[in-house]
Amino acid sequence: MTRDPLNEESLRVAFFPDCYREIDGVANTSRQYEAFAIRRGLPFLTVHGGNRDQIEGVGSARRVQLKRGRIAFAFDKKHDFDLTLLRHCEAAEKAVREFNPDVVHVTGPNDVGILGTLIAHRLRVPLAASWHTNLHQYAQRRAESLLFWLPSRVAEFLGASIRDASLRATLRYYHIAEILFAPNQELIQLLEKGTNKPCFLMQRGVDTVQFDPARRDRSESEFVIGYVGRLTVEKNVRLLADLERELVRAGIVNFRFLIVGQGAEEPWLRANLWRAELPGVLTGDALGRAYANMDTFVFPSRTDTYGNVVLEALASGVPAIVSDSGGPRFVIRPGENGFIAADLQGFVSRVRNLIQNPPLLAAMRTAARAQALSASWDAVFESVYAGYERGLRNGNLAGKKVRPRRPAGVCADAARLG
Repeated sequence: MTRDPLNEESLRVAFFPDCYREIDGVANTSRQYEAFAIRRGLPFLTVHGGNRDQIEGVGSARRVQLKRGRIAFAFDKKHDFDLTLLRHCEAAEKAVREFNPDVVHVTGPNDVGILGTLIAHRLRVPLAASWHTNLHQYAQRRAESLLFWLPSRVAEFLGASIRDASLRATLRYYHIAEILFAPNQELIQLLEKGTNKPCFLMQRGVDTVQFDPARRDRSESEFVIGYVGRLTVEKNVRLLADLERELVRAGIVNFRFLIVGQGAEEPWLRANLWRAELPGVLTGDALGRAYANMDTFVFPSRTDTYGNVVLEALASGVPAIVSDSGGPRFVIRPGENGFIAADLQGFVSRVRNLIQNPPLLAAMRTAARAQALSASWDAVFESVYAGYERGLRNGNLAGKKVRPRRPAGVCADAARLG
């Protein structure tokens, strides 16, 4: 039996993800990270928000769930920012202190991330922060959607101003951390330029058992255009209705959409798509079958940092067509396992190409699956641990203690803020 190098001197990681039980890419990555630690027998503490207080232990991992309160605002139907989460500070700090971590890892400036940042500061534990969401772009898209009544130039100017201010605030938050991670090279450069600190790559993996072409079980001849993800304005999902219109205008009618997910744009899509099935949120085997029954995957988002769903489509043998902005374009090998489109006409022409060229579609299906088979979650998290080691060895850790000992109650003042 080979030795696991991570177990020779296992770092103790306290992980504060902004979501865990929800259905999205960050939550999936969070669960996969914990599962990796359990498989490897690595000491791992997860602290996350939820609908009740709960403490669980599985193998080498311990999980602390903190109940979110009613004083919150919603990022989306399933994503809340609890303005009073700091009321849990003393209890969460006690759990972290007992765990005795070498590093605290947060996933961004969310309620749980702010709590983890405060605790790391109080206990003088090195802080790692990974970039998962382009909050500045989300802010811009949502602002522009609310400013539709203004002249377009004014709305665009205000949206860009909000984007730039949000980016500056986000970079200030990430500057607090000693160790930084991002999912693609473009964001690595953004963080390094904005913080003057080194940033390491943290990509994504995929479950090639759950997402497998063998799950395909449909026989009808219609070409199925798929989408999986939140149905929100920042995902640019209204392009799907434009795509349908343009395909019909071009005389292509033997197709339908399969759109999996939920969000504020769902009513609009139901009202404006004529050839679409919207089954809501799917999980497990049902989600795996949905992917496998698609012929191509269209992902028009320009704000995603990586696009886990794109990798899930590829694993299912489904070539993907993505925007030329954002992280998903780094997953695609154009002309081999999918395409990159700059605008609506780009999406239209590439979908038409796949509909009208079955041999190309078949070749791309094979290439998509082959690429996904090399995307291992274990390799992703091994590289994260290597980033911890490099950051702890080379970073500016003045005044930090790897395994601190501090008295109880140091969060009392912060708790009062809740």
